[in-house]
Amino acid sequence: MASPTETLQLNLGSLRSTMSLTLHTHHASRIWHGRAAADGKAAIVGLNGYVAVMNRMKRGAEQDDPYSDWWMLRIEEKLNTTRDQLQTLREQVDQALAGLPSALSVGENLNVQPVKLPLFISSQLGFMALYLLADYDELARKLILAHHTALIDRSTLERWLNEGAHALRSLFSLAQQYRYSGCTRDDFASKNAAGRAAIEKFGELPQDVLEGTRRSRFAPPISRRSSVTSASARRASETEPTPVESVDAFPDTAGETPGDTTAAADEEGAPE
Repeated sequence: MASPTETLQLNLGSLRSTMSLTLHTHHASRIWHGRAAADGKAAIVGLNGYVAVMNRMKRGAEQDDPYSDWWMLRIEEKLNTTRDQLQTLREQVDQALAGLPSALSVGENLNVQPVKLPLFISSQLGFMALYLLADYDELARKLILAHHTALIDRSTLERWLNEGAHALRSLFSLAQQYRYSGCTRDDFASKNAAGRAAIEKFGELPQDVLEGTRRSRFAPPISRRSSVTSASARRASETEPTPVESVDAFPDTAGETPGDTTAAADEEGAPE
């Protein structure tokens, strides 16, 4: 018979932590929400949509789908590239703000009524993008301050805001192309019909990824599945919707005109 201590351990549930993200600019808020399809304009995925894809991708990698592993590697590389792009912009903004005279004291540019968003993220690659959005929000605040204090002109403000937004939306657009194959590495090792169909549909994989010797540093442990489960997953994957069109085809301000962007900058920017 199990002791009371053993019974207590068996009844333990999952760990949970309440998380939220505070945003101060409309620019970052628009990237979080994305844009729904309307008036002939295609939808643009936001951070919340990206996080949903990352959760599915992590589950696919856990189920021994080598394509999910390959996508995790691609997204991780894209995250690093996006971080470098934002870092370059941050250095340019800091250089501009260095032009403030030492006699002038300027506080941090914060919204008097920021938005606080609850977070439900279960993948590390989702959190990495969240950190980039927080960086962009800070970048936007500094840019608006630099423009307000006459350290940069309006065209520079718009260009740098758009460059940062484009970097993030390009990341989200890449993630939208992910599809779960419904196959396992055993399907490829045995060269069965499912494995051959996946290769025909999704293309060849690098050998080290196919063998599982190269995986993302955030890849989950693999949980082996039965062939019956694999077949069910494959049928489910065939019903997935088509991806959102690439954001590269749209302006970096989510379809708004330069006037819309600068109006938002004025609304957010002036320190009291």
